Amino acid sequence: MLRKSGESVTENTSKQKLKESNVGILADQFCNAIGVLQQCAPPASFSNIQTAINKDQPSNPTEEYAQLFAALIARTAKDVDVLIDSLPSEESTAALQAASLRQLEEENHDAAARLEEVVYRGDLLLEKIQSALADIAQSQLRTRSGGPNQTTPPES
Repeated sequence: MLRKSGESVTENTSKQKLKESNVGILADQFCNAIGVLQQCAPPASFSNIQTAINKDQPSNPTEEYAQLFAALIARTAKDVDVLIDSLPSEESTAALQAASLRQLEEENHDAAARLEEVVYRGDLLLEKIQSALADIAQSQLRTRSGGPNQTTPPES
């Protein structure tokens, strides 16, 4: 798949997992909504539905559940729509994918070269630090042992 500029494979995998998670959440919300509605709904006769609706009935939690689940389902559906819109377009061709792959390989090569240079400079700096620490240790030993007359070359 052709990825949008700056999007890594890890981001793609994370987006895919998020999409799957959101679809699962949506399914859970539908299932929970139906279960709660079945549990809380008053019995109704199909022969005369109007008699089952009593306007004098006190407010029950069924309406609250319906509103809650409707809001949850609507929000999750919006999240799924956003994720669907973020998918690569169908116009992605093999040539475009190959060009994107070549660009990513070039970026990888450049980053590897920079990394090698940084590691080399780090190794040089480490050697200097180790040499300085050895000098400091020798100076401390000379100071503790009684003077500068007993100088020994530092070991490298």
